[in-house]
Amino acid sequence: MSISNSMRKTFIYAMLAFCSLLFIAPLFWALTTALKDPTELYQFPPKWLPSVWKFGNFAEAWTVQPFNVFLKNTVVVTVMATLGQLISCAVVAYGFARFEFKGRNFLFLVVLSTMMIPWEVTMIPQYMEFNYLGWINTLKPLIVPAWFGSAYFIFLLRQFILTIPRELDEAATIDGASKLGIFLRIIVPLMGPALILVGVFQMMSCWNDYLGPLIFLNDQSKYTLTLGLAQFKGMFGVDMQSIMAITSLISIVPLAVFFFAQRYIVGGIAGTGIKG
Repeated sequence: MSISNSMRKTFIYAMLAFCSLLFIAPLFWALTTALKDPTELYQFPPKWLPSVWKFGNFAEAWTVQPFNVFLKNTVVVTVMATLGQLISCAVVAYGFARFEFKGRNFLFLVVLSTMMIPWEVTMIPQYMEFNYLGWINTLKPLIVPAWFGSAYFIFLLRQFILTIPRELDEAATIDGASKLGIFLRIIVPLMGPALILVGVFQMMSCWNDYLGPLIFLNDQSKYTLTLGLAQFKGMFGVDMQSIMAITSLISIVPLAVFFFAQRYIVGGIAGTGIKG
């Protein structure tokens, strides 16, 4: 029996290691391609490791385009949009989870139903609206909508709040705390794992967003990193070495965030969906 269990565990670990290699291989290929000499990019059969490691390719690719400007724009959009999602979704989720009012369940159902509408459907109406407001070619279309919440994040946070005992609210009310005080002093601190989960998801969505900036931004000084990366693809060719170098660099931030926040992500997911 013990031998069978040992073989089963060995097989499972071997499969997990194999699947991990499949996920790591593209990133490893991008990194090694960025370090190759241009003459080695299209060799057949392809070489996984470069003959000469050219670390200067990263600095050269970064300075070909104004990536310092692109990085600043991306950080502004990511930070402001993430902050907007955290504040707006937490407030709305608290209202749905703790306040009793007529039509609450219907309104919550309406909010959830918006998840079935793909962004491609609302893309043109949003563009027309932002154009009317004079926001085209600014960062506002990438930031302001996040301050009105996301149905998915509202659902996650509401489910997490439902797991918090109401007795804590009642005890705070007896002590004279207001609804806002209960939210800020009790609910928000206990929502830590769920808020980190929402923050990480929103951060990665903004950092990797390409379609949004492509539609709303025209001036290169407003470009984000993803649009700057696309500049290496021209009409007559593709600067593969620079693409791989910049891809490797801009992947560091989401990888680092996910690595340090993974235990909070697991805790946030585990804490949702327990109550309905």
